[in-house]
Amino acid sequence: MDFGIVLTFLAAFIICLLLTSIWKNVSMKSRLPPGPTPLPVLGNLLQVKGGEMVKCLLQLNEKYGPLFTVYFGPHRVVVLCGYEVVKEALIDQGDDFLFRGKSPVFDRIFHGYGVGMSNGERWKKLRQFSLMTLRNLGMGKRSLEERVQEEVQYVMEEFKKKNQLPFNPQHLFFYFASNVISSVIFGKRFDYDDEEWSSRLCLLKEGVYIMTTVWGQLYDLFPSIMQFMPGPHNKMFQTFEELKEYISQRVKKNKETLDPNNPRDFIDCFLIRMEKEKEDKDPCFVMENLVLSVLDIYIAGTETISNTIAYGLLLLMKYPEIEAKLHEEIDLVIGRNRNPSIEDRSSMPYTNAVIHEIQRFGDIFPMGAARTVNKDTPFRGYQIPKDTIVLTMLGTVLRDPKHFLDPENFNPRNFLDENEEFKKNDAFLPFATGKRMCLGEGLARMELFLFITSILQNFNLKPLIDPKDIDITPAESGFENVPQDYELCIIPR
Repeated sequence: MDFGIVLTFLAAFIICLLLTSIWKNVSMKSRLPPGPTPLPVLGNLLQVKGGEMVKCLLQLNEKYGPLFTVYFGPHRVVVLCGYEVVKEALIDQGDDFLFRGKSPVFDRIFHGYGVGMSNGERWKKLRQFSLMTLRNLGMGKRSLEERVQEEVQYVMEEFKKKNQLPFNPQHLFFYFASNVISSVIFGKRFDYDDEEWSSRLCLLKEGVYIMTTVWGQLYDLFPSIMQFMPGPHNKMFQTFEELKEYISQRVKKNKETLDPNNPRDFIDCFLIRMEKEKEDKDPCFVMENLVLSVLDIYIAGTETISNTIAYGLLLLMKYPEIEAKLHEEIDLVIGRNRNPSIEDRSSMPYTNAVIHEIQRFGDIFPMGAARTVNKDTPFRGYQIPKDTIVLTMLGTVLRDPKHFLDPENFNPRNFLDENEEFKKNDAFLPFATGKRMCLGEGLARMELFLFITSILQNFNLKPLIDPKDIDITPAESGFENVPQDYELCIIPR
């Protein structure tokens, strides 16, 4: 065969491949939601800057509407904004958006294991087990309420020790939330002066904080580059490895003293299930899933609640008239001679509204947890290709002007009707919604109500600066919204 003909054929074949690839990309892009044009390799780096990811995505929401496409480096991401769009994805088409999305940070920490980051049959089994076990260990029951009430008393004792002098209370909120979830997964609480426990909490706080900063966001955008770069993100991964090692040691201690007939905590229950299923061809209950499920539950149960409480007290100091109305309702319904109970909540519409508004305005996880579609998925007239990452912007749901009276301001009237009764709102989704919604929603709501009512039953909050000068914007906004550091005085009532 003539060599020139072969070259011509090869050239024509390569051109056809290129044209086909270009046609497919153009065709796919025409069926994707709109968005800014990406650059090769960099994607939409110019539009979505590390360190300002939430802000940039909100700006794109204003330009392109509630459904748009961006590229984090080479990775395609579809962003969903507003209640109607998020609800349609997570409820109406919930099975299509069920898979946990890829995140370089979380992938490196969890490797697809644990109840929060797994998918498919593994996720179904782990979630079903976790829900059942948490209920059996007291979730939503009187026994766990008593543990929360007990932990509140420890915090109040620490408050009294401050003798009305200025201090930063945020580490106490962290201790409180950590001990409540520790009583479930480790079967015990820890003393506030326990140095080993305190050091582990510092690791957790530091790791999650770095994840939220520009370093964590840059790693998610450019993992292939950032893994070779120096910076705090390396410390982030080191802290989580140390936490995993600590949990592994706790598991080892539990295993040495395990009584299958009397499980003490989440770890014991998992170990018992491991033993029952050890002969399975494809076992789900293995050590990796135990350690990383505990880590996932521990992070969610500690970080979310402590930051929400920190935001709550900051907001109440910013708006002392709201604190005063809370005092009135607490005195009227509960009085001063008994501890608040979760049963009181139904008789305290204003307090219930304020706590909901703290969660709404605090917006702890503004981008939600990433999802992905595991098949080509039609959605709102578009086609989302398989393996596309999907972000459900919970912050835009919590500030949806179609569903909240005063979405941009801290205003309890967002949850009150014309008769001053508590008003539910379908767009109140701080815990997400659907089959992957937060495991600990009931516990979180209980903790917030009992903590805030107990503190305000006994103390007044005194800021160190004029309330109008209190800064309620997040110190960092990325994976989570982190409140500003602050000091206050706690004054006995």
